[in-house]
Amino acid sequence: MVELKSPAEIERMRVTGRFVADVLAGVHAKAAVGVNLLELEMYVRERIRERGAVSCYWDYAPSFGRGPFRNTVCLAVNDAVLHGLPHDYVLCDGDVLTADLAVSIDGWAADSAVTTIVGAPDPADQRLVQATEEALAAGIAAARPGNHIGDISAAIAAVAHDYGYPVNTEFGGHGIGRTMHEDPHVANAGRAGRGFRLRPGLTVAIEPWFAAGTAKVVTDADGWTIRSADGSRCAHSEHTIAVTADGPSILTLRD
Repeated sequence: MVELKSPAEIERMRVTGRFVADVLAGVHAKAAVGVNLLELEMYVRERIRERGAVSCYWDYAPSFGRGPFRNTVCLAVNDAVLHGLPHDYVLCDGDVLTADLAVSIDGWAADSAVTTIVGAPDPADQRLVQATEEALAAGIAAARPGNHIGDISAAIAAVAHDYGYPVNTEFGGHGIGRTMHEDPHVANAGRAGRGFRLRPGLTVAIEPWFAAGTAKVVTDADGWTIRSADGSRCAHSEHTIAVTADGPSILTLRD
């Protein structure tokens, strides 16, 4: 069931969204050659504690994961892209790092992700990151009253097609509000004009992610980290947005 939010509830989600954006900006700034992923996890954990927020990931145990997730941020490197389990890994020059963060403040959640290239970037990796960012912008632009979920999905897929990247539809965006995952599902490919009709008050996390060479994925032995099946590099961009009478409003906008 899709739950529409009141303007006051959307503003409460925006408070959470601003915090998520600020913490991700901190992760981006700290992601440097020689930094351990566990250091980034501890930074996020401390920020959440200081704010009195609640991690949406801690103890998260969906059907696709192995047991409860006991970290506060997803950190995925290079060919990993989703649900990256923070572990003892030191970032190297040229690594592609995706940080995905969802927290709740006073009962309202927000979710966002950003991909950072550590050190000297490879042009191919820059292009991949740019594609996900452009796809996110296109998906957000389509999130207007009267459109459909399929219009968001089709806009994302069109950007991927223009760049020549395949699209996985197993994992995508989702409704969000009182919990991290709500209806509706927002696939990263679909048919325009199809699916749930967008109305003011709808809040969703839109999250295009692409692997450079394949739409197929595999899961690590840790039971969480999802990688491209061919080992090609990945990137992921995500914002929580609200559909309003005036169009889409980004709740996790970073400075």
